[in-house]
Amino acid sequence: MSLRLYDTATRQVRELDPVVPGHVGIYHCGLTVQGPPHIGHIRKEVVFDVLRRWLERDGYDVTVVANVTDIDDKILTKALEQDRPWFAVAYENERALHAAYEVLGCRPPTYEPRATGVVPEMIEMMAELIERGHAYPATDDSGDVYFDVRSWPQYGELSNQRVEDMQDAPDAPPDGKRDPRDFALWKGSKADDPESASWPTPWGRGRPGWHLECSAMAGKYLGAEFDIHGGGLDLRFPHHENELAQSRAAGRPFARLWMHNAMLNLSGAKMSKSVGNTLMVSEVVKRVPAIALRYYLVASHYRSIVEFTEESLAEAAVAFERIEGFVRRAAQRVGAGEPGDVTPAFVAAMDDDLAVPAALAEVQRVISAGNSALSGDDDATTGEALAQVRAMLDVLGVDPLAEQWQAQGADDSSRRALEPLVQGLLEQRQEARATKDFATADRVRDQLAAAGIEIEDTPHGPRWSVRSS
Repeated sequence: MSLRLYDTATRQVRELDPVVPGHVGIYHCGLTVQGPPHIGHIRKEVVFDVLRRWLERDGYDVTVVANVTDIDDKILTKALEQDRPWFAVAYENERALHAAYEVLGCRPPTYEPRATGVVPEMIEMMAELIERGHAYPATDDSGDVYFDVRSWPQYGELSNQRVEDMQDAPDAPPDGKRDPRDFALWKGSKADDPESASWPTPWGRGRPGWHLECSAMAGKYLGAEFDIHGGGLDLRFPHHENELAQSRAAGRPFARLWMHNAMLNLSGAKMSKSVGNTLMVSEVVKRVPAIALRYYLVASHYRSIVEFTEESLAEAAVAFERIEGFVRRAAQRVGAGEPGDVTPAFVAAMDDDLAVPAALAEVQRVISAGNSALSGDDDATTGEALAQVRAMLDVLGVDPLAEQWQAQGADDSSRRALEPLVQGLLEQRQEARATKDFATADRVRDQLAAAGIEIEDTPHGPRWSVRSS
């Protein structure tokens, strides 16, 4: 059975049929870099990294394009708040995104274009849409350019909506528009915008609209028609709906299949950039090993909503410790060797819309057999199980013996060595606080701080991390 994926556009699981046999082109929407990535953002990166790994193991040549939105209202607002150039804010957070890729074992995209790098392509596309009667310059001389939603009868096909049933866009001023539901392809410069945040066009100076940049990037790097367009489910409307409409209206077939991952929620609500620092990737990997965080993000089916709690994260870390325990015990017994072949059951699970929970059940089955072989001194069977487990974990990006994780292992070992010492001091501090001996509690905290250990008190008890130098 070849790979079958759920297509959001047709609402059914479909067989992947590449435009070019043997090659798969993937575009997935990257981050608007007004802030560093939290674990909700990075779930999408992990999902598409697993897809890429699986396709490559199946023999496909894969091109992955993920954009960086480096100019945007929110970035300009952050720059104003911080009294910094907008491009400095964008670049700092782009580097944080790359660090999150690396720490969680995500391979970098084949191409990672910035919105500011495809302005000429966007201008060309707008001119084409205007010529075809699907776009128009704003009637108020603002420099805005809008897509005419009613000129494209198929608008709403991706999100299964009718234009007549859509509410007016709440944040779209009526001035300059033919219809409140028309969306901006280009935003004219405002009086208080920095000069560096605008580009000249036949319709006035301005900057890209969010939707237009992705159509331009996908077309430039993957061609008029490509295989998979992906992103978080929250982007289906209006972002992806608008991408689809403007691309098709410009005469481009665009994506053959639309793939959306579900959200990682916090207290029942979608994570947003306002969740606070504790859920930033850079902070979470201070509390659990990065490989365990990746396992947590990958273990659920990509179309399943994940409700984040510290308890569920800790449970995932413990579950992965058991998997890692077998791998390391087996490697110590028979040698690490190299990853072998994945099992037929694993193939069937992954080809069925990346059914990772079923794939992990197969990993557990092989580990069980491997543990029995270890207990029975059956080195041949142990080695075979180890090679299979490593191959399956490699597809998911969580083989603990892979070079990526071996390099991080030294830091994890240091943390494990510190754990009983720090926990003992934290227990002393908790006892002192319980008896209102605050002088002792403060002294313990100061001792830990002097050793480079930061303490954060939470409703679930104190957390500790090693202060970065």
